[in-house]
Amino acid sequence: MKELIKDLIKSTVISIGTAMTIFCFVGIVFDIGYNGNFNLNNYQFTKMVVGCMIIGLGFGVPTIIYQKEKFPMPIRVLIHMGIGCIVYTIVAYAVGWIGGSATIGQGIIIAAIQLAVAFFIWFFFMIYYHAEAKKINDKIQEMK
Repeated sequence: MKELIKDLIKSTVISIGTAMTIFCFVGIVFDIGYNGNFNLNNYQFTKMVVGCMIIGLGFGVPTIIYQKEKFPMPIRVLIHMGIGCIVYTIVAYAVGWIGGSATIGQGIIIAAIQLAVAFFIWFFFMIYYHAEAKKINDKIQEMK
């Protein structure tokens, strides 16, 4: 149980950090795009930062599902990404990243981009953890 909580805290911190890093880079792009005149009013920046932290939690907390070996990997990924993407969509509407006036076509494009980014990040972490497992296995083999 102690290891599970440790892994959950680690995943949550990494997820919040990843969300905040992406938020900062997107902010830089918007600032450049608006020639340094990108303004936010009525605590919009604060709402967006809190939203980013919630998104980090939305993608970080469900990683606990990967500890459940009885579920096939595709189901674990579906649960993890499903919860994360639902949280992202709710937050995106709440903070104004997706406007209520978006058309169905724009909504589909936004959802596709969201899924592509989420799976890209997930794939990056899976490659990293697979490489870590290989290193550990190689060390164990050397010890034999």
